[in-house]
Amino acid sequence: MRVLRFLAPVLFAVALFAHQFLHSTWADLLLFNAIPITCLISILVAPDRTNKWAQPLTAIAIGSWSLGSIAATTSSYLTFSNILSNISDVLYLLFYPLALLGMQLLVSIRQRLTILEIVDASIVGLGLSTLGAAFALQPVLPHFDGDLNQSFLAIIYPVADLVLLCFIIAITVMQGFSWRGLLLTVGVCIYATTDFVFLGQNLNSNYEFGSIIDYGWLLAFVIIAESVWHVGTDKLVNNGVSPILITVSVFLSATLLALLAIAPANFPHLILVPAIGTLGLAFIRMSIALSQARSIGHERVLARTDELTTLPNRRRLIAEIQNFATRTGSLLLLDLDGFKPVNDSYGHEVGDKVLQQVAQRFTRALPSSALLARLGGDEFGILVDGSNETVMEIALALRGTLSYPFVIDGYEITIGVSIGIANNDGADDLLLRADNAMYSAKRQALGVCQL
Repeated sequence: MRVLRFLAPVLFAVALFAHQFLHSTWADLLLFNAIPITCLISILVAPDRTNKWAQPLTAIAIGSWSLGSIAATTSSYLTFSNILSNISDVLYLLFYPLALLGMQLLVSIRQRLTILEIVDASIVGLGLSTLGAAFALQPVLPHFDGDLNQSFLAIIYPVADLVLLCFIIAITVMQGFSWRGLLLTVGVCIYATTDFVFLGQNLNSNYEFGSIIDYGWLLAFVIIAESVWHVGTDKLVNNGVSPILITVSVFLSATLLALLAIAPANFPHLILVPAIGTLGLAFIRMSIALSQARSIGHERVLARTDELTTLPNRRRLIAEIQNFATRTGSLLLLDLDGFKPVNDSYGHEVGDKVLQQVAQRFTRALPSSALLARLGGDEFGILVDGSNETVMEIALALRGTLSYPFVIDGYEITIGVSIGIANNDGADDLLLRADNAMYSAKRQALGVCQL
């Protein structure tokens, strides 16, 4: 199978020799249509097919172009040439979406792109192609004299070339250096350049089949086929598309749309396609980003929230303690008295309801600036600002909230609470001192112990 790798380059060399020395139109015609087909075969038989769609899609893209070429060249010798010419245009245009799909998979064959990465690359590709289309195609406009069909068919190819080229460059840069990415980019660049030269010659009536420009397309396909035989990048880290490039692309598209509205005669109207596409994708990208940010924010809240009581959890309390060093206040640790028999006698469902109501009572008894957290089980923690006297009053008020029973599912339940207080003096052992104070209060039945 490896011999098929070299068949296309050999035929390309033979084609150049025949063009230079044989001067045979039929030889040029035969080789011109044979080379893309050999490139197609080379792509299909290349090894290391990690992504099952990359090579087939790329091969089908070149196959579509080959059929278009056969239809176009055959039309010169048949009476129904108009039909074949229209068919060739359709087949030529099919090359672009197929190549776009296949080539991005080729470049990213070692690490599949996410939807966001594809959107980012598309924004850059469309944005840069909008700029290219606005200025590169401006000299073309005076040649059409208002013929919309003619101008569309002539301009759509270089516009599509710019979109494909910019997209592949964005994907390649994002994936990191590889010979496959480099060769693929060079091949697409040669293809696009050939289309632009062809457009210029065609407008000036200088183009003839069999000219040296024809070999630009063939060379592009030979290089693209060769790129498939090289292993893609094996980097584990994806660089991503620079946010600056994305911003510039969106800005360029918006600016060019504004200029088109102000001075429509100075810009080709086809830039509307990539420009609107860029802004549309930017809107989608922003929507996804906002959704992700909202989801991340929700996850962060959940990570620091007790599921049962919806209070902050231990993680949140510890994080806040680190920011508490410069404040005047105290840390209170609370452990419920008589809660274990509740679970044993009435079940965990009733016990959970008791904890929920305890959280509600504690919340109502605390100033709005205080942070109440459930540490786990029947333990709570509170960070509160104020003097020692104020903190002690708050602790006694918290004990008072449990002085009357809970009525849950017909059961009357009475529990108490032991509270340890550690006054903030800037030391790092605030949590440890509060814990020691709480155990002292519990062991000695003090109710409240302040250290």
